[in-house]
Amino acid sequence: MSYDVDAVRSAFPALRAGAAHFDGPGGSQVPSPVAEAVAATLTSPIANRGRLTPAERNADDVVLAARAAVADLVRGDPRGVVFGRSMTQLTYDVSRTLAAGWGPGDEVVVTRLDHDANVRPWVQAAEARGATVRWADLDPATGELEPGAVAAVLGERTRLVAVTGASNLIGTRPDVAAITALAHRAGALAYVDGVHLTAHAPVDAAALGADLYACSPYKFLGPHLGCVIADPALLETLHPDKLLPSTDAVPERFELGTLPYELLAGTTAAVDFLAGLGGADGDRRARLVRGLTAVEEHEDRLRVRLEEALARLPGVTLWSRARHRTPTLLLTVDGRPAAELSRGLAERGVNAPAGSFYAIEPARRLGLGDAGGLRIGLAPYTSDEDVARLLAGLTELLAA
Repeated sequence: MSYDVDAVRSAFPALRAGAAHFDGPGGSQVPSPVAEAVAATLTSPIANRGRLTPAERNADDVVLAARAAVADLVRGDPRGVVFGRSMTQLTYDVSRTLAAGWGPGDEVVVTRLDHDANVRPWVQAAEARGATVRWADLDPATGELEPGAVAAVLGERTRLVAVTGASNLIGTRPDVAAITALAHRAGALAYVDGVHLTAHAPVDAAALGADLYACSPYKFLGPHLGCVIADPALLETLHPDKLLPSTDAVPERFELGTLPYELLAGTTAAVDFLAGLGGADGDRRARLVRGLTAVEEHEDRLRVRLEEALARLPGVTLWSRARHRTPTLLLTVDGRPAAELSRGLAERGVNAPAGSFYAIEPARRLGLGDAGGLRIGLAPYTSDEDVARLLAGLTELLAA
């Protein structure tokens, strides 16, 4: 289907300020329907969830709608959608809950490709229980995390494999389905960090083999919060710490305190916006698949254009090299600190940040240290004009 980027851009008030945004991997801009949904929820009667008063029903309806929307987005079960402050907070909560059953001799697998939010919670939980951490290595020459690297560190006592759906630093999309299949054959659970992947492609968490799939609405045009999606039957087996009077029902037993109803309403609006990119025919899941496929094709076309142009600039090294990747490019320039380039671009109205972006393990494995590089992230609202501005700005900076 055709993709009308001008129509998409018209829905984003922030773009009227004039900057070209390549900072989406750290948090996307928000379309008007999302802001309107947040405001409408804050200004309507609201209370703790229930079915007695209009205020109670409003709160309950918002929560149920958000669970259904996120479930459609990743093809999950609404009864298995857990909301929290962030993906990081939820991963810490899940890691501590799962680790209660670990002990010496048990093993956990993490990777050198992952964002630290899918590394440190597992490392710390394992250490607290006396379990062993095994590291699956990233190939620094290719940026790939091969299934064989995971297979090499699996054992009879592996309890969990944590793996990213896509790298927020270099875009690499590992073969998650193959990795989770290896984990399951070893008798382990698979925890998939889908924060970066969900923003750029249709996701089927079940097909990926994710026992628990984590994502963040603020990366796919929504508000700032996190989600974990799992089979409700699995969640029934997990017993997190909670307040005595709070419900033990799933998924509420994992949600500490009152949910941010306005942010959940914004999440539903973000999912509906993405579904709207897929036309009017079919149910929301079908429209989401079409819409995100169109987004993926649009972003991939711009990625190819960018990569070809950047390869011609003097002194530029592109670190995003994997066969299958999101439109997220990391580059360095000989003799020019990435932070300096980022400042120069910002002065030209082009937002492309520098750093390692909490992906400290891959940045170090690539030899970039904690400084990382200049990250260029494409989004549904990125235009050819934005790309031209970025390339013109870099060319000017490198000539100076």
